[in-house]
Amino acid sequence: MRPSRRAPDEMRAVSLERGVVKYAEGSCFVKFGDTHVLVTATLEDRLPPWLKGQGRGWVTAEYGMLPRATSERTRREASAGKQGGRTIEIQRLIGRSLRTVVDLVALGERQITIDCDVIQADGGTRTASITGGWVALHDCLQWMKARSMIKSDVLRDHVAAVSCGIHKGAAVLDIDYAEDSEAETDANFVMTGAGGIIEIQGTAEKTPFTEEQFLELLKLARKGVGKLVDLQKMAVT
Repeated sequence: MRPSRRAPDEMRAVSLERGVVKYAEGSCFVKFGDTHVLVTATLEDRLPPWLKGQGRGWVTAEYGMLPRATSERTRREASAGKQGGRTIEIQRLIGRSLRTVVDLVALGERQITIDCDVIQADGGTRTASITGGWVALHDCLQWMKARSMIKSDVLRDHVAAVSCGIHKGAAVLDIDYAEDSEAETDANFVMTGAGGIIEIQGTAEKTPFTEEQFLELLKLARKGVGKLVDLQKMAVT
């Protein structure tokens, strides 16, 4: 039995609430159980210097945790004067995951920044950020379309992400912190609505996992991402 008493292929309760920030071009408050992330999408008429004059845009991301997102206060990275390696790795993952489904040429020479602020963390903050980030990005592009800033469909597909793991010898979907802290294997899967794989991050924490276990995790991830994409479709219609 899982600590949460869920079935192996059962996700936590997931919600995607749009339009929660007044001034942002797109926003989403995403909840994966007790993991809560506020995501905003900001349109800017600027680009990284290395992209200027190339006739295409850019989608990037920033990620951070509030001090009391966890059981003990975490010092703000701003007060330390630099971002930690984990933060940099996660925000790069979010940015490149969302860029895979964006027609950057059709976007034009503009940048959309996806800000992901973790209000409460209970495992899966990066997967929640990507899933909610897609909704915020979608609404930002709709905002642009309503103002005739873009004409063609810039967003080519959905993107969602889910975590899986091997916990006490069993493959389980959407692991929370209680499972993550004890898992033999921890993996994050980022996929498109069409089923394409964008990125897989898999780590054996205690004992190596087998190919058969990996395929079992992949099967669970496909089921979870399919549900998340369905929720995204419901949210934006």
